[in-house]
Amino acid sequence: MNPDSVLFLSLDSCRHDAFAAADAPALNGIGRVRRAKAPSHFTFGSHAAMFVGFTPGVAEEPTPFFNPKFARLFRLNYAGHPGSAPPGFLLSGDNIVDGFRKAGHRTIGTAAMGWFDPATAVSATLRQGFDAFRFVGGRGVRTQVQWIEEQMAAAGDAPVFVFANIGETHVPYHHEGAPWSRDDNPCVPFQTEDRSAECRRRQIACVEYVDRQVAGLIERFHGATILMCADHGDCWGEDGLWEHGVSHEMTLTVPLAIRYRGRAL
Repeated sequence: MNPDSVLFLSLDSCRHDAFAAADAPALNGIGRVRRAKAPSHFTFGSHAAMFVGFTPGVAEEPTPFFNPKFARLFRLNYAGHPGSAPPGFLLSGDNIVDGFRKAGHRTIGTAAMGWFDPATAVSATLRQGFDAFRFVGGRGVRTQVQWIEEQMAAAGDAPVFVFANIGETHVPYHHEGAPWSRDDNPCVPFQTEDRSAECRRRQIACVEYVDRQVAGLIERFHGATILMCADHGDCWGEDGLWEHGVSHEMTLTVPLAIRYRGRAL
């Protein structure tokens, strides 16, 4: 793997506490997982911010990359405050994807959430800059990993920027082979039944499933750069709220791990 390559994994809707409770050795092997705050409480807003360099951060930790205000892992040249330390990657482009492409990377993206669906005009903002992009919808992370591997093989020795928005951790918290129905969603906005324990159980199981599917991909990038985070979390009955799309402590608290040029941070 070219050491300038980057793997960006976004576990959609994954709460930090669910991630911490999961048995996920591959994801935890990226680096120490922090309890971070996401830049938004829903998929489009968060990814739009992350694609211009504002990845989840820990405000109390004045260290590069974990606190984007201190120093961003990905920084667009001339965009926003330069920070107190050099960025991990200084890029010039319409967004970081376009910036990596202009820097000579093969940019490869895949997503599960509807905000990325090419059938919707609004998704063009999030798909901009990718040399190859695949929207998988409900087909899942296994399909995504297989497609990524094919695209990376075609890239040869060139550095790659690989992004994957993973949907298993999003409601209804379901994965291939799960012993519960995808049609049963335990986390519905405005519901009155308390199904928080079932939400937790299912999202933890989905994290563990995703971990098994992406383990080989993570291993390939161990000598390069990996960013693993969630775009937002979900409410599971806190303050009477369910799911996301509202600004709340639980919709903004997410896991964050970074491996920079082969070094776990």
